[in-house]
Amino acid sequence: MARTIAKDHEEKRLAILKNAAQFFAHNGFDRSSMSQLAIACGVSKALIYHYYNSKDALLFDIVNTHLTALLKTLQKVDQSGLDKSQNLRQTVHAILDAYRDADAEHQVQTEAMTALPERERAFLADLQRQIVAIVADALRAVTPEIYAKKPESLRPVTMSLFGMLNWFYMWHRPGKGLSRAQYGDLVSDLILRGVNGLDAD
Repeated sequence: MARTIAKDHEEKRLAILKNAAQFFAHNGFDRSSMSQLAIACGVSKALIYHYYNSKDALLFDIVNTHLTALLKTLQKVDQSGLDKSQNLRQTVHAILDAYRDADAEHQVQTEAMTALPERERAFLADLQRQIVAIVADALRAVTPEIYAKKPESLRPVTMSLFGMLNWFYMWHRPGKGLSRAQYGDLVSDLILRGVNGLDAD
């Protein structure tokens, strides 16, 4: 007879993921043990192993869940509007909104993903490529004539945009300085005006 899945199975899994991401981000993935994690989560080590057979499996699910959610968010952004600059602005805001309350997951992704086996890293890298491609397409749509003349500049501009967004969690303090939305507008303006300057070279 098949084992019945508890009604709160998914809720417990997500709670473990959230707590594990925060624990790994604070203590470092390599220096963290499943025993320490269980104590931090307030659950038994056996319960964690019920969901994940290894620390690597847990790390993979943290990053996979985080990147998949970001990808789905970007896929839902409407890029059909005639104002391509506004489309890009909406994309920037969507990324920052997706990063809200996911600082630990994002930190774990950037710092610990290399600890995974090659097969898992390749899978996650493909998700990252899909995310980057969506943003690159939104950038290209704003000034296609510039990127037609200088196609080699699209990737650096795209990665520069991510650079500004990905490290937001490192210095931003809620309630101080620019809000998340205001920063999204600032980044959009910097990118849009800066790209127009490429045509002057």
